[in-house]
Amino acid sequence: MLKEIKIYRRIKATPEEVYLALVNPFTIELWTGEPAEMSETPETDFSMLNGEIAGRNLEFVPNERILQIWYFGPDHESRVDIRLFPDKSGTQIRILHSGIPEEAYENMLEGWNSSYLDPLTDFFE
Repeated sequence: MLKEIKIYRRIKATPEEVYLALVNPFTIELWTGEPAEMSETPETDFSMLNGEIAGRNLEFVPNERILQIWYFGPDHESRVDIRLFPDKSGTQIRILHSGIPEEAYENMLEGWNSSYLDPLTDFFE
């Protein structure tokens, strides 16, 4: 059975700043502490967190949306939709990650918070 994660987080930065932090490989390395391969070009592969996260970029709407496929081994893909909304204190980020294998759900939820959103939030504080 496949599962879905939906997470909201408020970040003290503008949507433009958050967007750049998610698509610029040099900035990704600053907040993750690991080298990243990222291009803002649709249909390109990406990798971050020392290869722990890898996939394919599908769509970019500057300062608003990033749509990606994340790989789970050679036989499964999941879909990640990152949305950025202006907020009075910065940016509201919404992560919708669908198609997660049930056995990977808890690790993925923990990873979103501890390895992705917590460091990103701390980067701007």
